[in-house]
Amino acid sequence: MRNLVRRGVKAYAFDANPRQTGFSSRYGKTYLCPNPDTHPEAWLSFMYDLARRIGGKPVLIPAADQFVSAIGAHVDQLKDHFRFLPEAFRIQARLATKEQQYALAEAHGLPTPRTQFIRSVAELSEFARSANFPCLIKPLHCREWERMPAGHPLLNQKLATAETPDELIARYESVNQYTPELVVQEIIQGPDNAKFCYMTCFSRNGKNLGACLVRQLRTGPVHFGSATVVEPAVDGEAESVSAHFLESIGYQGLCELELKRDSRDGRIRLIEINPRYSITSDSAPHTGVDIGWLHYLDLIGVDVQPVRQNTHDFRHVVLRRDVDSVRSNMREGLLNWRDLLRSYKRPLHFFDFDIRDRRLSWQTVVEVLKSFFYPYYRRIFPKRGGQGA
Repeated sequence: MRNLVRRGVKAYAFDANPRQTGFSSRYGKTYLCPNPDTHPEAWLSFMYDLARRIGGKPVLIPAADQFVSAIGAHVDQLKDHFRFLPEAFRIQARLATKEQQYALAEAHGLPTPRTQFIRSVAELSEFARSANFPCLIKPLHCREWERMPAGHPLLNQKLATAETPDELIARYESVNQYTPELVVQEIIQGPDNAKFCYMTCFSRNGKNLGACLVRQLRTGPVHFGSATVVEPAVDGEAESVSAHFLESIGYQGLCELELKRDSRDGRIRLIEINPRYSITSDSAPHTGVDIGWLHYLDLIGVDVQPVRQNTHDFRHVVLRRDVDSVRSNMREGLLNWRDLLRSYKRPLHFFDFDIRDRRLSWQTVVEVLKSFFYPYYRRIFPKRGGQGA
């Protein structure tokens, strides 16, 4: 929204979660919509009404897997009301599920860790007998564990890890009544800064309009979370395997591939595919490759000339995530003050702090201070529970 508005485009956004940062931003107008997972017909009615409010045939760009799936499920109903790539969304909707994205990656030569889709303890036990541990287990859609009962240890988690077969089976048994179909996977070994994000835009004719690569300096949570700080990177293998995969499946539109170099054999392997605009994609314009703008121009029919990454000196920070990431990394001895200061070396760009966006920036400052000081507050004023009258 911010990048498009600054280029003179009227931007509108919608989400089912009013706590999303976009609702606090001055850039564009934001609407609260029905949840397309639980109320698909109400969401579809909302989309018809939104198209009428905006007028014309607005460009539709998803920024969450939930809406990639929703648009993919309603392509025929939406294609006369919005500008997007109908055929592309049929592929993107497949990539939005972990089961199908790993199968598609393996079929087209994109290196992946050993992965299996499981539906029962028996299938999981068979995988565990020959797996190299540690392993992880995760839902087909990352948001599925957002609907766990209150107090469940995996509520709102994207994945769970296990050091042994018994621990892996115990993890599955704790969630199988809610999400019996899951993905299990061997963990790609190596530090967080061995992870890369390849971000790109392919045109409606399948031409690569531009791509960039960043390296993750920290993630939140540590080891298996989303990037909190990234910087531009150069890695020929990561770039070539990503581009080859997307070209081989005839990809169109925006995409982010998260990759990691395995410390055991030095090979690049896939972590996951995000067939949409992501939070890390907010770093792309600073490399000289504004993939959102390129996609917008392509959708309105402009003949876009491909661009190349031309900047390799900046850091991009998600402040609300990074404060907890810093604490976790220091607690595990993975970060020292020297590396912390280096990661905030200028040029510096922020996802959730912008002096021209005062409300959003103020909320970010408040959230960062609360997150930073809360553990110290609890040490002084510990919770008191279990005391009756």
